[in-house]
Amino acid sequence: MNTNYSALPLTSPSIELQSNGAKSSAATNGVVLNGHAKISKQDSFLGELENGGGGVGGGGGEHDELPLIGDGPAGPPEGSSVPAAVFNLATSIIGAGIMALPATMKVLGVAVGLVSILVMGVLSEITIELLVRFSAYCRALSYGEVVHRALGRPASIVAQMCVIINNAGVLVVYLIIIGDVMSGSLKHIGVMDQLIGHGEWDNRKLLILVVLVIFLAPLCALEKIDSLSVSSAASVALAVVFVVVSCIIALIKFAEGKISMPRMGPDFSSRAAMLDLLVVIPIMTNAYICHFNVQPIYNELKEKTPQNMYKVGRISTVLCVVVYALTALSGYLLFGNDTESDVLTNFDKDLGIRFSSVLNYIVRIGYVIHLILVFPVVHFSLRQTVDSLIFGELATPSRKKTLTLTVVLLALIYLGSTMIPNIWMAFKFTGATTGLALGFMFPALVALRLDKEGSRLGHGERLLSLGLLGLSIAVSVIGVVGNVYTLKSNS
Repeated sequence: MNTNYSALPLTSPSIELQSNGAKSSAATNGVVLNGHAKISKQDSFLGELENGGGGVGGGGGEHDELPLIGDGPAGPPEGSSVPAAVFNLATSIIGAGIMALPATMKVLGVAVGLVSILVMGVLSEITIELLVRFSAYCRALSYGEVVHRALGRPASIVAQMCVIINNAGVLVVYLIIIGDVMSGSLKHIGVMDQLIGHGEWDNRKLLILVVLVIFLAPLCALEKIDSLSVSSAASVALAVVFVVVSCIIALIKFAEGKISMPRMGPDFSSRAAMLDLLVVIPIMTNAYICHFNVQPIYNELKEKTPQNMYKVGRISTVLCVVVYALTALSGYLLFGNDTESDVLTNFDKDLGIRFSSVLNYIVRIGYVIHLILVFPVVHFSLRQTVDSLIFGELATPSRKKTLTLTVVLLALIYLGSTMIPNIWMAFKFTGATTGLALGFMFPALVALRLDKEGSRLGHGERLLSLGLLGLSIAVSVIGVVGNVYTLKSNS
């Protein structure tokens, strides 16, 4: 801390620094009253922007004068490391969306599907970096806050509603998958039925409720996302196990000549196939949506700089592109035209290799555990957004409020999981609406709007932002029209 100031205790929602010398004529982003520079506690949580490259137009110096709370003799500030942040962000990305990717490859074909996965990953990473850059410039602590700063209160409310709808939909999908795997569906047998036979214990609603109360509720009750870094690392490891086992099975069957040559491009032979093309890109987009967790993860970094968060985003994106590509390819090769919207349900029958039943159990049970560990990370941003929307950005934290919101949200998510028939239905609507809005529309709008305040985008970045905005709007309209038509025609 600057020796011209003496730190006062943190006993109020603001941090007051009193000058021991002459009165300062101005305080950075604060209000000066009688020699006191008053800086909100909200501002103090954000780290410094580095001078030069990677900052907002190289103008990071305005943030360098802010005091770093927690720095001092006691040791380094608490927070997560870059690897821990990578696990948290990758966990936000690799969720239920991965289970629908083999079905999207069935629609697009292998070549077009792999290119689409790569392109969507790159575009998603670009919007994450735009979001980080302008969140640091605005000193925003949440997704809704940066939208509020750039586009105003009405747009912020819309963005928060999108986060709530998207995250609640994703969590409903998690419970649907858990129910499909453990209890089974119309076409497939569940794990409980295979292990101990049919009975009350494999009742779908009861199984989901038991998992929700015993496993999910305690993790969702945690107040900091950094507390979930260990479970996030475990969930990513389980996702990798799923991918490795699927790839090994596909390679063995391919070597034995049990897999026919897959289709490389889309199928245009039927109206149903054409309709699927209208909704498959929004579904693939949904697989990369993690933007609502960018600010919470950034805020809990030990060294809060945009450059560190760029590194987190790039590593996470590369990891997810590899995992997604291998999952989509191996799933489609294994099951071909019989690939279900939730590929996990396909792992209930003989795969035609040794130890088939053991591998089936490893894949399904392992991924259910993965979803249980991912669930609280997505729930964290959902709860934070609901809290901000109802009580305001600067509401005082309360353990009682946190627990109340957690219980209410989990109850509503459970009800949703009993009413929506399958994950394809949920993904194609959230992907075409809230997914595209959160992942592409709002980040592009924020960048274009704040760019007017100081030309913080290069010419190429400005054109790219305009392109992303136009493309996302077009895909959203096409996706919604396709969804409505398929519902009306019962396709």
